[in-house]
Amino acid sequence: MILTVTLNTALDITYRVRSLRPHTAHRVSGVAERPGGKGVNVARVLAALGHEVTVTGFAGGATGGVLRERLAGTAGLTDALVEVAGPTRRTIAVVDELTGDTTQLNEPGPQISPAEWAAFLRAYDTLLTGASAVALSGSLPPGVPVGAYAGLIRVARSAGVPVLLDTSGEPLRRGVAARPDIVKPNAVELAELTGSHEPLRATRDARRRGAHAVVASLGPDGLLAATPDGHWRATPPARLHGNPTGAGDAAVAGLLSGLVDDTPWPTRLTRATALSAAAVLAPAAGEFDRAVYEELCGRVEVKDEKTAA
Repeated sequence: MILTVTLNTALDITYRVRSLRPHTAHRVSGVAERPGGKGVNVARVLAALGHEVTVTGFAGGATGGVLRERLAGTAGLTDALVEVAGPTRRTIAVVDELTGDTTQLNEPGPQISPAEWAAFLRAYDTLLTGASAVALSGSLPPGVPVGAYAGLIRVARSAGVPVLLDTSGEPLRRGVAARPDIVKPNAVELAELTGSHEPLRATRDARRRGAHAVVASLGPDGLLAATPDGHWRATPPARLHGNPTGAGDAAVAGLLSGLVDDTPWPTRLTRATALSAAAVLAPAAGEFDRAVYEELCGRVEVKDEKTAA
């Protein structure tokens, strides 16, 4: 079982409009409502790939109830979310159909009490006993300590469970120091962590800060990885236009899938890059176009970057 942790789950709402223009009214041509939050998106992709996945984190209020109802219909996915008093947040994505651009609005999340945080820690400790890997993903809701991910990484390492961390800002900085097995920042998060805007140098620096392996998401340019086994750049064959929301989460799912299957790093990166690109063509985060994924797996280019390292 793969465990995904989403401390700030969300009910994702996607609106589609013909053209998004400020200061005007818009007629919505389509709307979708799905369970979300980065770790939830990761779990849904993993379940679609055939993995058994357990989702934990927090859920509360009417939006939390809808989120859990939607999760209940996902084959291979187990709901182990901890109930809280505050309402689960909503995230709003507005897709401009003319340009393909997406505008994202993210609510902060519910206030988590000390008792609720303690209840989660007990649940997390129990769930680790049956986990083959754990993903710690996304932002922290109000009330959760800024060093929460660092603590969760240490608990997982003590239990012998490999950890992937995907967050930003101070939680990322503290989490890296706790020595996770994989860190998956995007280019902006990586630059904020290391102070370097040169991706290869920055991935190497992030490793020196404690991460066992660093896989940087470079958007349409694919993935750049610095690992104990070498450095690689994985590039999709072409830029795909669509909704990029959730593409990074799909990449995390690919990395986790490769981790538990014990595949070589180039294969993991191929899988992650193809999933990320296929997610761009899906209508919402947590989904991917399977035909595109399978086709891209044979066309992703993985280049050895050891000479530049």
